Amino acid sequence: MHNKPSHTILKTDIRDKADIIVLIDAFYGQVRKDPVLAPIFQQRILDDAAWPIHLRTMYSFWNTLLFGENDYHGNPFHKHIGMEIGMLHFDRWIGYFHQTVDLYFSGPMAENAKEKATKMRMIFESKLGV
Repeated sequence: MHNKPSHTILKTDIRDKADIIVLIDAFYGQVRKDPVLAPIFQQRILDDAAWPIHLRTMYSFWNTLLFGENDYHGNPFHKHIGMEIGMLHFDRWIGYFHQTVDLYFSGPMAENAKEKATKMRMIFESKLGV
C-alpha cells in the first residue's frame, strides 16, 4: 500500500513584522490586479516607484496595530477622504484581506488581524458615509 504524500501546509500564526510583510505583500499583490480596487489605489499611488513606500507604511501600520509597536505614525483615514469608495470596494478589500490571512496564517493573531480589518472597514464606511 502506498501512502499519499501530504499536501497540507502547516500554517503558523502571525508572529512578527516578517509575517506582516508576507501578508501585506500577498494582499496588495491581489489588490493591484483587481479591476475594481486597482484604479482606486492608483489615485493615490501614482506609479510603480511609489508602491514600496506604501507597502513599508502598511508594514508599520499593521505592526503597530497587531503588536503595539511604536512603528506607525499617521492617520490612515485622511488618505481616503475625497476618494470615490463604495460598498463594492470595501467588500473586495475585506474579502482579499481575510482570504490572504487564511491562506498564509492560522491562530489567534491571524483572527485578530481579520477582526481589526473588519472594524477598520466599519469605521471607514461610517466616516465616509458609505
